[in-house]
Amino acid sequence: MLTYQHLYQPGQDPSAPPLLLLHGTGGNERDLLPLAAALSPGSAVLSPRGDVSEGGALRFFARLAEGVFDPAEVARRTHALADFVAAAAAHYRFEPPHLIAVGFSNGANIATTMLQLRPEVLGGAVLLRAMVVLDQSAAPGSLAGRRVLLINGQRDPLVPADHPPRLAALLRAGGAEVSLEMMPHGHGLTQADLTAAQRWLRFSL
Repeated sequence: MLTYQHLYQPGQDPSAPPLLLLHGTGGNERDLLPLAAALSPGSAVLSPRGDVSEGGALRFFARLAEGVFDPAEVARRTHALADFVAAAAAHYRFEPPHLIAVGFSNGANIATTMLQLRPEVLGGAVLLRAMVVLDQSAAPGSLAGRRVLLINGQRDPLVPADHPPRLAALLRAGGAEVSLEMMPHGHGLTQADLTAAQRWLRFSL
C-alpha cells in the first residue's frame, strides 16, 4: 500500500536513475524537487512526506532530544518507509536496484537506516548532512555493488565531527563504495553540495 502522502513525477529520460527524495525536518514532499531537477534532469522522482510531527515540523522518525533517538522507533519507521518504497516501485514500475535516495538531514538519516536495515529497496544514496542514528554496521555483503555519497559540513552544529567517518565505516562494512566529502559550511546546503552530487551521480551511471 502507498501509505505515505507523496508526489511522483514520471521520468523523461529512461537512462536517468529514479530518485527517492527525503526532506529534512520541517520540510515536505516538494522541498527537494529543485535539487532533483538540477541533479538529474529527466529522472523519475518519488518524494514522500514525513509522517511524524515534531511540534508541527514533519520528520521521518522522532527524536528524544537533539541527536538522541529511540532505536526501536527508528527501526519501525525505517521498515514502514521501506515497505512504502517497495509498493511504490511496483505501482509506478521502477526497479529498486536503480533507485537513488537523495536525502537531507533527517531525510538523509532515514535513507541511511534503510541502507542498514532494508538495503534491497535502494541502489545507492546521496546523503546530505547525515549523522549516525543506528550505531550498527550494515550486514556483510548487503550493500555490495551500491555507491553512497556522504556530504557533510565542517562547521555543522548539528552533526558531531566524528559522525561522518563513523557512518562511512558502518556502510563500508556492508560492502558499499562510500565517498565522503567535507564542505567548509554548516548544516545548510550550498552550490558546492550540488556540484559534488552532480559529479558523483555522473560517475555512478
